[in-house]
Amino acid sequence: MTFNTLDLVVFVAYCLLIITMGIVVSREKKGHVKDSKDYFLASKALPWWAVGASLIASNISAEQFIGMSGSGFALGLAISTYEWMAAATLLVVAIFFLPIYLKEGIYTMPQFLNRRYDGRVRTVMAIFWLLIYVFVNLTSVLYLGALSLETIMGVPLTYGIMGLALFAMVYSIYGGLKAVAWTDVVQVVFLVAGGLATTYLALSLVGDGDVWEGIGILRKAAPSHFSMIIEKGEMMIPDGTGGSRDAYLDLPGLSVLIGGMWIVNLSYWGCNQYITQRALAAKSLGEAQTGMVFAGFLKLLMPLIVVIPGIAAYVIVQKGADASFIESMTDPVTGLAKSDRAYPTLLHLLPPGLKGLAFAALTAAIVSSLASMANSTSTIFTIDIYKEFFNKNVSEGKQVTIGRITAVVAFIIAAIVAPQLRQLDQAFQYIQEYTGFVSPGVFAIFIFGFFWKKTTSNAALTAAVLTIPLSAALKVITPNLPFIDRMGVVFLVLAALIIAISLYEGKGKDSKKAIEVDAELFSTSTKFKVGAVLICGILVALYSVFW
Repeated sequence: MTFNTLDLVVFVAYCLLIITMGIVVSREKKGHVKDSKDYFLASKALPWWAVGASLIASNISAEQFIGMSGSGFALGLAISTYEWMAAATLLVVAIFFLPIYLKEGIYTMPQFLNRRYDGRVRTVMAIFWLLIYVFVNLTSVLYLGALSLETIMGVPLTYGIMGLALFAMVYSIYGGLKAVAWTDVVQVVFLVAGGLATTYLALSLVGDGDVWEGIGILRKAAPSHFSMIIEKGEMMIPDGTGGSRDAYLDLPGLSVLIGGMWIVNLSYWGCNQYITQRALAAKSLGEAQTGMVFAGFLKLLMPLIVVIPGIAAYVIVQKGADASFIESMTDPVTGLAKSDRAYPTLLHLLPPGLKGLAFAALTAAIVSSLASMANSTSTIFTIDIYKEFFNKNVSEGKQVTIGRITAVVAFIIAAIVAPQLRQLDQAFQYIQEYTGFVSPGVFAIFIFGFFWKKTTSNAALTAAVLTIPLSAALKVITPNLPFIDRMGVVFLVLAALIIAISLYEGKGKDSKKAIEVDAELFSTSTKFKVGAVLICGILVALYSVFW
């Protein structure tokens, strides 16, 4: 892919804008020294639109642009269930989770666990999250981002990983969440505009210049790719090694609506540091809830940006793409066609100017997520590990320094591990499966901690310790059980253990550390209610049309 002068101007302008903005918003007023609230919670001053934009920019990354588009190529529109279910999940989190977090005045998720349970639960989960953020989230985003650079511009994978890590560090390490959140507002504009440009091109290619014709051809040429509910044995997809496997293992029928998908989403959106940290940084509960509604509407839009191009690439290949298109879809190391190369391959075909915009959008998605994950990693390590075990009286300034060092170390580790993911066909599913080893335990601990006063610390600790071993054992024992269903089974087992241990240990009495909640705590504004009804109505319509 060659950039002309206009492409370079657009892309360089984007890079300079982000770096400059990150530095400017990171500056403190004269005489004020940056403290932990400034660095980790953006001074608790984010308005609703910044909260919503930052939520989406943190969530949408190469994982979606490259990974979900690759899953769109292999699976079709059904992969959109992650995005559309997320819109509904954001409403649940805004109503029932956020009020409790803000009432407790916490910085991190492990802090909440310490207040509700004890330091053991806090430490175990803090370590789990740090491992997931560094070895799954940061690593996979660096890999997918570098994969796009390799496919689009021929940049070797290792150099791409190093370059993306450095770019994300340049504007985020100094300013912390304040730099990340405010630059995310700009990142979302590039992300949506550039993403829509790529979708427009993909549909035009399929329709020989007519976008509406392209949409019609997609439905006719790949009808199986427009079913939201996949039945067992209905669709076979590449397994990344030259063979095939049942798509049902990735998206098991109705489980995506009434089963384990809820655990995936509620754990991610409601109990995940680098997501909830944005809402915790809002000016008020009302601003945070409105920001989540705004994010919900953006999630409804995401499949148009990240899934439809993948389906279009599938149709282009089925119709007989030219040799260069097929070559771009082929991994130079393994020699196999890779679903995750679908989106970068499409970018080759963009006209001058739009290439720069689309590449800026992809880069925006990558670096904003990298910055968010690194910032949350540094927040948990500083507040829940360093301050708790190494220096309880650490100064505000030292906390900021430790946070910066932690972020740099996290990037270095992830950059070393990232090249090992090359063997995957759909990295998006890798991310979902292995974060899913922790998700059932996380969700069980939080949901019982919120709403069942009898839950004891030992019961929560048992769930925390067993979530990974149970998930790993079930993966080995039942290899043909879809990982989404496996999460549901693990959650039910852990829930049963929590109930049994709590009743036995507490003898039916409420825990002394139970959270006091009342109906008034969960009241919402009229603006929020209207937005929630609209989102739910749109979801019903989408699933009705594409069932």
